[in-house]
Amino acid sequence: MSSNTESRLTRTSAATGGTGYSRTRYSTASSSTALALRGLRWWRRMQVGAAATWEWVSGTLSVAGWMLVATAALGLGLGLGFGWIEFVVAGLIAGVLVLLSVPFLFSARSYDVDLALGHDRVVAGTQVAGTLTVTNVGRGIALPGRIDIPVGEGLVDVYIPLLRREHQHVERVVVPTHRRGIIQVGPARTVRGDPLGILSREATWADMHTLWVHPVTTALRSTSAGFIRDLEGSASRTVVDSDISFHAIREYVPGDAQRQVHWKSTAKTGTLMVRQYEETRRSRMVVALAVSESEYASDDEFELAVSAAASIGVRGIRDGRDVDVVIGGEVPEFVRASARTIRELATVSARTLLDELSGVERHARASALGEVTSLAAETHPDASIAFIVCGSTQTARSLQTAALAFPSDVGVVAVICNPEAEPGFRRLGSVSVMSIGLLDDLRQLLGRGAQS
Repeated sequence: MSSNTESRLTRTSAATGGTGYSRTRYSTASSSTALALRGLRWWRRMQVGAAATWEWVSGTLSVAGWMLVATAALGLGLGLGFGWIEFVVAGLIAGVLVLLSVPFLFSARSYDVDLALGHDRVVAGTQVAGTLTVTNVGRGIALPGRIDIPVGEGLVDVYIPLLRREHQHVERVVVPTHRRGIIQVGPARTVRGDPLGILSREATWADMHTLWVHPVTTALRSTSAGFIRDLEGSASRTVVDSDISFHAIREYVPGDAQRQVHWKSTAKTGTLMVRQYEETRRSRMVVALAVSESEYASDDEFELAVSAAASIGVRGIRDGRDVDVVIGGEVPEFVRASARTIRELATVSARTLLDELSGVERHARASALGEVTSLAAETHPDASIAFIVCGSTQTARSLQTAALAFPSDVGVVAVICNPEAEPGFRRLGSVSVMSIGLLDDLRQLLGRGAQS
């Protein structure tokens, strides 16, 4: 056996005293690998620890804190190195300020925060009052702090005083709802820091609330007294051989059902006569709302249009009608010339419709109003009346084009929203056109249109 092999082998006699040998092999290469692996694990732990430390430091030091740390490092370094007393004093003062700020970070998570809103659905312009309850669940006294509550894109600051153990602080929080929309309230975030704003530490709670701000609506008269006066269905101008609404009597032609024969008229005339009926349809109301940016001159026009569509839709739902509210879908730019799409809002109840309209916004790439009405007519061929709600930029030609998408037996009403215009009602061919400047004008004009 070679000398290199002998150096890596040792022989020991068996513990039982037998003649066998137990050989243990020691490899210099294996020892080096184990050492390298230990060093690699140690290095990774150091990296993880350094990253966690840096994350904590960067999240704790404010801009003023970084300036003080830099002043302390440069002041002490240059002052001690070059013997400049002024730099040493400045460095010491900066270091002392940083150290004095550290105790204010203690008990950052000693709070139990509970945020409750009085309502989760309100009308635009109505304030929502919430209650913020902060309880000290720590073992000692909780120093004063601040709680930030995100409200949509804004932020509400609530300052919490010093709290003893198990004591509570209740604060009333007002959420402004000036405009229609869907607002996310929360999560609450505790900000603990010193009075000088050198250090700060945050703790976030997962409690979030969704607040639906509904559009403003007006109470309309029942549609049974309006453009469509039926309760269960409307008799159209389409003549059929079998329905409920009797229309007239005509001569028998091969293929007519025998049950439709009118025997009294047959006996009088001596010719076989059958009954004719007007087709009765279930009242289906379609509300088409324009949402393209080019179809409105201002945001006020769009908000008025959303409120008008909401008022019409809610009235139809409460009257027990089948209501479909459609808006233009957003089309990507690269297929805009060859594609059209609509989005149908949920109309299960008045609340679901208002929830949907709370999140409707204008889009630059939304389908035009004519495309929306065309798709709506294809999707709902049994519609009996259609409302077209749009802004002041619509021309008479574009309104007629949008209205002609529906069949001739469908009543079409166009509602033009312009806060700067006088209310008015006119006929544009077979289309009833209403111009409203205020939401209350819609109620008056609908009543006038019903009487005419």
